[in-house]
Amino acid sequence: MGKRGELRIYLGAAPGVGKTYAMLGEARRRRDRGTDVVVGLVETHGRKKTAALLEGLDVVPRRELAHRGVTLTELDVDAVLARKPQVVLIDELAHTNVPGSRNAKRWQDVEELLDAGITVLTTLNVQHLESLNDVIEKITGSRQQETVPDEVVRKAGQVELVDITPEALRRRLAHGNVYAPEKVDAAMANYFQPRNLTALRELALLWVADQVEVALQRHRADQRSTDVWETRERVVVALTGGRESETVLRRAARIAKRSGSAELFALHVLRGDGLAGATAAALAKLRRLAEDVGASFHTVVGDDVPAALLDFARGVDATQLVIGTSRRSRLARAVDEGIGSRVVQDSGPIDVHMVTHDEAGRGLRLPRRFSAVPVTRRAIGWALGVVLPVLATGIGVVGRDLFDLSTDVVLFFLATVVVALVGGLGPALLAALAGATLLNFFLTPPLYTLTIAERENVVMLVAMVITAVLVALVVDRAARRAQQAAAAGAEAALLASFSRTVLTRPKPLARLLDRVREAFGMTTVAILERVDDQWVISACSGPPDCGKPEHADVDVAVEPDVHLVARGRTLPAADRRLLEAVAGQALIALRNRQIADEAAEARRRADAVELRSALLSAVGHDLRTPLTSIKAAAGTLRDGDIRLSSEDRGELAATIEESADRLTGLVNNLLDSSRLATGAVTPDLRPVGYDDVAVLAMRGLDGAGRVELEIDERLPEVLADPGLLERVVANVVDNALRHGRGAPVVLRASAHADLVELRIVDSGPGVSVADSEKLFAPFQRLGDRDHNGLGLGLSVARGFTEAMGGTLTAEDTPGGGLTVVVSLPAAQSTDVAS
Repeated sequence: MGKRGELRIYLGAAPGVGKTYAMLGEARRRRDRGTDVVVGLVETHGRKKTAALLEGLDVVPRRELAHRGVTLTELDVDAVLARKPQVVLIDELAHTNVPGSRNAKRWQDVEELLDAGITVLTTLNVQHLESLNDVIEKITGSRQQETVPDEVVRKAGQVELVDITPEALRRRLAHGNVYAPEKVDAAMANYFQPRNLTALRELALLWVADQVEVALQRHRADQRSTDVWETRERVVVALTGGRESETVLRRAARIAKRSGSAELFALHVLRGDGLAGATAAALAKLRRLAEDVGASFHTVVGDDVPAALLDFARGVDATQLVIGTSRRSRLARAVDEGIGSRVVQDSGPIDVHMVTHDEAGRGLRLPRRFSAVPVTRRAIGWALGVVLPVLATGIGVVGRDLFDLSTDVVLFFLATVVVALVGGLGPALLAALAGATLLNFFLTPPLYTLTIAERENVVMLVAMVITAVLVALVVDRAARRAQQAAAAGAEAALLASFSRTVLTRPKPLARLLDRVREAFGMTTVAILERVDDQWVISACSGPPDCGKPEHADVDVAVEPDVHLVARGRTLPAADRRLLEAVAGQALIALRNRQIADEAAEARRRADAVELRSALLSAVGHDLRTPLTSIKAAAGTLRDGDIRLSSEDRGELAATIEESADRLTGLVNNLLDSSRLATGAVTPDLRPVGYDDVAVLAMRGLDGAGRVELEIDERLPEVLADPGLLERVVANVVDNALRHGRGAPVVLRASAHADLVELRIVDSGPGVSVADSEKLFAPFQRLGDRDHNGLGLGLSVARGFTEAMGGTLTAEDTPGGGLTVVVSLPAAQSTDVAS
């Protein structure tokens, strides 16, 4: 097989950043150097500068395919293979080929060309990476159907990031350098919003940075380099789990913070035998503290602690290492220099910080002893502590002529070790003392006396006792570690499940109490609050028979006036400690519920007061004005002393009619607002076109002659209630005409994904970003100095739009003014180029 071709990818955050332009520029440079370059497939999207770079390059004709009665073109892989160029340009790596093509995906075409030894230059947007698909959907609101496996991109010989700022990309879009003019408005209002572009740009930069890091690590692995490369600051802090660990960790966090954006790694080294190290509770506390200070927590296993610590530091390319000064006494350090000294000697280019603390030089304290061996095993151990030494004595006496004293000693050692392994320290000491006494009396010369003739036998007996103690300590510590591990695992699982309940449930308190009752085997679990010196059950799981803390079997005071109580049994200390942690989560859930209830009630009252005040204010002026005009005009017509011409009478009649129409509109908006508030709007949804609705909405509007309709009849229909949609368009257009300073009002429509949007564009004064949402609140008339109308038009329009499953939003008009966007779902899914 020949040499595989090289893949070079031009990666961008979004369409229009210049990927194809950069690819064509590289192709022309290679052609000028004498490389055989051809264009397999390049999409210019009507961009003149891109098309200009394409001129003069050798282009392989595309393959034509018929699909659903339409002739489409795709990359002709066979033609490229037959042409056998050195380099081929293939745009849009994530593209899905037309059914009937050689491969389903374009990246599969590219793989085939690479295998043939042809170098491929291609383009890709970050949203098409398979691993980022769900993240992109959350950012942009639309799921990408065309994706490329990350492995394909990672195998590329070169990934070049083509990057411009979001502001520059939006300017390029507004100038028509990316899409056709009719697509610009929809693109800028949806996919090309500044927040979307910023997030996509960050994803692209981070992805490329990760690949650079991977490439660096791969290079170091290939070169077998163990040197630290200070490409960025990384701080490792070693934690023993002792009291000084919190001081050392906080000090390391300050060191990392002063180093700028340094990464902080918290490391605990576990002994390989599992017999020495911090308790599970201490490690859990350190893990939480590490998260609080922004460090990642790691554990490694190693009998040689300095070597394990330095191996980890070199593995993460650490530049600084923070350790605490030794807790050992001066005498102990004189015998063994300790971990800190060895780390400093062997650290090489890694800077080592020694942090002092209150525990330094105090030496190691012996923990309080208690047996972790189960009761059953201890009972068996006590029995064996009597039986096995007697049995060993019997074997020694019976086989006195066959065995010498050394064999008898081995038997007693074996008996002592077996008892220690089974029963722990107490039975082992019994077996050692009993064995030593029996061995001395029955088997050690002079026989049948407790006198020991030879010094070697004394050493042997003492060694047997020491062996029993040491083995028993090992067994006891192993049993304790096993118990701690099991308890910590159970507690962690319970706390994790309780936390998930609080974080994921919309109303978690009741479910949390249910889980607590089941986990601890209680009959009742409740939250009690003291209100006016009376205890009130705020939440309860099980029979509500625990109305006061003194009635409970378990009482945890979360706050002085809030208690978590339970009935059923008395909990041991370990379970109570866990319940106290859960009580804090229950308090958070209770407070969140109270805050939500108070906020909802306050919002309801505020809305009611605001609505009442606004209605009274509006009715006091806006309804009185047309009534006054009607009364004045009618009175003039009825007054026989006033001689009026036919033109005057016609003008007064027109005033009455105009005022009546205004009054009718105000009353209709009030009734519509009331219907929306009570949920009485039930839309009759069916397909309807924006162009038809817009024509109907213009009827009867003052100034309708200033409205320009630029709606393409070929756009998809929307799913809406024609009557409600007509009211929406009429209200929004009427608002634009009244505030547009006499300038034309333009209606444009465009399709995006599964939505069709109608834009009502005016060139008026516009509104600030802070006031854009206030436009749609009832009784808002921003900038309306003559207070003409109740300010319900846009509020009713938004209510009707949302009732039909759409949205009504406001945005700035380029050059000044306000654009109101009516967005409704398409009647049927239609593929529209974005």
